[in-house]
Amino acid sequence: MHEIEPYYNWRHLYTAEEDENSPFYGREYSEFEFSNTVYNYYIHPQWDEFGSRTLYLKILFADYDLNYVIIELIGEWNDAVENDIMQLKRSIIDPLIDKGIYKFILISENVMNFHSSDDAYYEEWYDDIKDEGGWIAAIDMPQQTQYDFTRSHIDKYVKLFEHPNWRTFQPQHLFQLVDNQMLRLDAGE
Repeated sequence: MHEIEPYYNWRHLYTAEEDENSPFYGREYSEFEFSNTVYNYYIHPQWDEFGSRTLYLKILFADYDLNYVIIELIGEWNDAVENDIMQLKRSIIDPLIDKGIYKFILISENVMNFHSSDDAYYEEWYDDIKDEGGWIAAIDMPQQTQYDFTRSHIDKYVKLFEHPNWRTFQPQHLFQLVDNQMLRLDAGE
């Protein structure tokens, strides 16, 4: 797992540690000091911790004019024991909403497991953004994780999509693709 880096080909366009609106503004990273773990496996030091012991993330891109953010996740999403959604909502999502973000793309291909609790924080997140036309989309979540998400009915708040070639897009094009899919869902197609 230590070799899985957050996607870095957009770093010339955006870095969260240089974005004054980011919860990670001013953060410094080591390329050599591995300290965070998932399942007792070290993960790459470029991943950001936000209060969870099993789930980490990287804000890959934020556009405050078009009100969206792209966040990549790695680890185990554990609401049952770790209450990861509460940590994510309070530490990352709420500050981004306060800065005008209401459309969220979660790159979820490295979310290996999901353990549910209740859906209160997902509902709160959705309620916080729906009046602005906001949405939450998870891309490329592994099948087993998707199964657990849908079994817990979290998919009524977080829509699941497959885009295995998302890395071939520029961030604004990926956003446009997902935004169009969300518009089609809203229109009932």
